[in-house]
Amino acid sequence: MTMMQKIFPILEWLPNYKKEYFSKDLFAGLTVGIMLIPQGMAYALIAGLPPVYGLYAAIVPQLIYAILGTSRQLAVGPVAMDSLLVAAGVSVLATEGTDTYIAFAILLATFMGIFQLLLGVLRMGFITNLLSKPVISGFTSAAAIIIGLNQLKHLLGVEIEKSNRVYEIVISAFSQLGATHLITLLLGIGGIVLIKGVKKIHNSIPGALLSVIIGTLLVYLFQLDQGGVSIVKSIPQGLPAFKMPDLTVKEVSELIPLALTISVVAFMEAFSVAKAIESKKRDYKVRANQELIALGAANFVGSLFQSYPVTGGFSRSAVNDQTGAVTPLSSVISAVIVALILIFLTPLFYFLPKAILASVIMVAVVGLIDLKYTKQLWKDSKIEFALLMATFLITLNFSMVPGIVSGIVLSILYLLYKSAYPHIARLGRVKDHHEFRNIHRFKDLEVWENIMILRVDAPLTFINIQYFRQYIENAILESNNRINTIILDAGPVSHLDATASQGIKDLLTYLTENNIEFLLCDVIGPVRDILQKTGLNEIIQKEHIFLDLNEAVRYATTHNEGRYKEYALQSNIAE
Repeated sequence: MTMMQKIFPILEWLPNYKKEYFSKDLFAGLTVGIMLIPQGMAYALIAGLPPVYGLYAAIVPQLIYAILGTSRQLAVGPVAMDSLLVAAGVSVLATEGTDTYIAFAILLATFMGIFQLLLGVLRMGFITNLLSKPVISGFTSAAAIIIGLNQLKHLLGVEIEKSNRVYEIVISAFSQLGATHLITLLLGIGGIVLIKGVKKIHNSIPGALLSVIIGTLLVYLFQLDQGGVSIVKSIPQGLPAFKMPDLTVKEVSELIPLALTISVVAFMEAFSVAKAIESKKRDYKVRANQELIALGAANFVGSLFQSYPVTGGFSRSAVNDQTGAVTPLSSVISAVIVALILIFLTPLFYFLPKAILASVIMVAVVGLIDLKYTKQLWKDSKIEFALLMATFLITLNFSMVPGIVSGIVLSILYLLYKSAYPHIARLGRVKDHHEFRNIHRFKDLEVWENIMILRVDAPLTFINIQYFRQYIENAILESNNRINTIILDAGPVSHLDATASQGIKDLLTYLTENNIEFLLCDVIGPVRDILQKTGLNEIIQKEHIFLDLNEAVRYATTHNEGRYKEYALQSNIAE
């Protein structure tokens, strides 16, 4: 792969494009393009924007991603979760539906694009590891519930307080149940039944589009809008115009924290979808850093054409793959379909009932709730189940941004806890073999009263060196000073930092004062380098570092002398 192909992945697949690919890409592009029409308008409503902005977000971002993206089937555009994040953040800065609100949402895409581009250029794709699957699952499930409940006002035809806190939505909905508009409710339920029913017949049938067409016809033919059914009304005709963002420095500074949060969440969502599809393919690899650049460029350039934040959508990407998309040309075709709708057919959506858009959203978000994984996690890992539930409950009660941030913080704290208290195994030798095992897990192992063999299953760093030292000192005291040799199986120790090196020097001083010998074995190359740089190899001495554990045990059981060099210990004490 050349440098230009790495920067512009389109140069990798386009020159090798085959005629037989086109029919597959065309069918997939048409299918996803048709899906985007109702979904785009529905997700714009979630974001608090006029429906047409969902269509604007489905054109330029797709074209940019087709040039720069590494996934061949990822469908980029407006999605439910990011749309709610936009609403959650922008609604505190401006009144929904105003020109200022729209300008904020578009500017949010600008800064989101800039952040993602910077992260990609700085090769920060590893941030995908910041969010564990339990946290993602808990956040996604809560977000789905919030998104779904916020559509009750369109489904019931009543005014319900828009909120990111579930209890506020539920209280407001119950207070308005008596004012439910029956025809609106029937339209919404009919839309849900139609979409779900069509999906059972065949996944490739566009149930959402059928519900839009039938719902629009019902409103038009029976003049249901005159009876109180809320409709979309006029949608501006024509393609989005090029427009530079123009807001004050104060407003920009208020958007930056939200833009950074959405940048990470959107990338995680898109990357996880892209990797899931890639796992079934053999002809390409998804590259995290390039995906950041592609999504960043899609958001930044898209914002110049009135797009609000976008990312890779799960449902559309799955349909794109299932309907046979081979290359990103399918996304170009999808964008063209939406563009043609904007140019010629927007008047047809005048009588589209908002209850139908609500049904589209509700069906889409139900698929985000993964109860099967939650049940499995309860069986497999109670701690990670607790992480999932904590993220879920915080998101439900304190909105989405605190939820995802809390999830990240809790994941990192859990990781730090595991690092601070690593698993330390005391080993014994399997009788008549050269293998060593944990004395607490295996029976009938050969052990020695005066020799303690340890294995630390983690790097030794500033965060756990005190725990390691304390473990050894406590074990010596508990043995009533019978231990005269400690052997460390360093095979699992992949790293030794400066603080840990100093901690081991202090430990060696303590062991020498107590006339206890310290032996090392199975030290990997990078750790040997650190021993050399820090002078630990001189203190421990070469003859106390062994290639394998069996040699170290043989030495300890036959050798009673051998201590550390006096000058090295004196130097250590002087420090």
